[in-house]
Amino acid sequence: MSQTIEDPTPPPAPASPAPSSSTPIPATPPDTPRRASVHAAPRRTRVVVRKVGPLSVLKFSLIFYFCVMLIVYFALMIIYWVMNAVGAIDSTGRLLGYVFATGSAENSQPVEIGFGNVFTWLFLIGLANVVLWSVVNVFVAFLYNLISDVVGGVEVTLAEKR
Repeated sequence: MSQTIEDPTPPPAPASPAPSSSTPIPATPPDTPRRASVHAAPRRTRVVVRKVGPLSVLKFSLIFYFCVMLIVYFALMIIYWVMNAVGAIDSTGRLLGYVFATGSAENSQPVEIGFGNVFTWLFLIGLANVVLWSVVNVFVAFLYNLISDVVGGVEVTLAEKR
């Protein structure tokens, strides 16, 4: 009983002459990547969020709430322009002049609802709200860090798409 063992390495290719500038170099086929099985389940892993960085929460909150403020600001600006075009702003100013008249109703002066004053105050109030809600989020991050020390954090399952 004799067995022959074959060498798994392929035999060396015959030596070819060095390519000259006139001989074209044959293109080698690209290596094809191994394809995963179609029925392979995506990998899943569980992680626990134990701490949240208050500084990262502050930065994210400031940017997020500022973007929300700008969206609301421009939406209110469009609503103001539409209301001004149909005359609702002037009517509201006359109504407020009658309601808050210091003298008789006939001598009442309409309240000026100016674009500049209204939107300057809206912008300042919006900035104050951005700072206020960002500080609230940082406070919530500190509370989460304290509670996660006791409870152990929030468990999240991450899955990889195939």
